[in-house]
Amino acid sequence: MYLEIVTPEAVLFSGEVTSVAVPGVDGEFQMLDNHAPIISLLGKGNVKVYGEMTLEEEVAEKFVKESGVTLLAINSGTIEMKDNKVIVLAD
Repeated sequence: MYLEIVTPEAVLFSGEVTSVAVPGVDGEFQMLDNHAPIISLLGKGNVKVYGEMTLEEEVAEKFVKESGVTLLAINSGTIEMKDNKVIVLAD
């Protein structure tokens, strides 16, 4: 699946990943390839990205790699999954 993580300041990541788990307002949920279309609000927590990520040097410090998972802490946001593309608008 294709993942794009966007903040008001910059596009933090854009590329192919295996799956992504996000902190929904009612709890964490995960999306895999060909997940049904969804739009949801996000709460405070970590966006967990599974799969190899190549990060640009200027944004790499925002991410933490832990046990094969790349984490990005967010305060809130929105997620859209459609046509095997996930867009995370994070704050």
